[in-house]
Amino acid sequence: MDKHHYEGRSVCLPALASLPAAEVIALAQRLAQSWQRRYLALPEQGLGMLQLQESTLHQAFYLGEFPVASAWVELTLPDGTQAQGAVHVMQDNAELAEALAVCDAIVSGQLPGAEAVAQAVAQGQVIRDQVQANRKTMLAKTHVNFSLLETTGENDD
Repeated sequence: MDKHHYEGRSVCLPALASLPAAEVIALAQRLAQSWQRRYLALPEQGLGMLQLQESTLHQAFYLGEFPVASAWVELTLPDGTQAQGAVHVMQDNAELAEALAVCDAIVSGQLPGAEAVAQAVAQGQVIRDQVQANRKTMLAKTHVNFSLLETTGENDD
């Protein structure tokens, strides 16, 4: 992955998040083991709540909860090069969030190891493409043709 072909967080992080957590964590540890890591926001996990507004009385209510983890790191290489990475992921694993943030910093800053992260992104994207293809297949199988319910020209009004 060259410096001018960074896919962006909207592609890279979801692809990495689709890989097994242990694989992403091991990759981040291996690549950044000798670098200084500073936490700009400590890795944390918890629950997020989805708030919506009721349409008639315009009152807020919570539809439900979902797991969320986040991390924001700054990596400093021995030569002084720095890069930041951050992530919010809908999983309850702070260690995975930290690893994703490290990978984000490596790719966005084009640090050594960016090619290894790019390969992992490609593997994750294959998984995401398979899931998307399965979803499309299921959607096609459940397609309903409502044109059969149309009247034959008579109006029941």
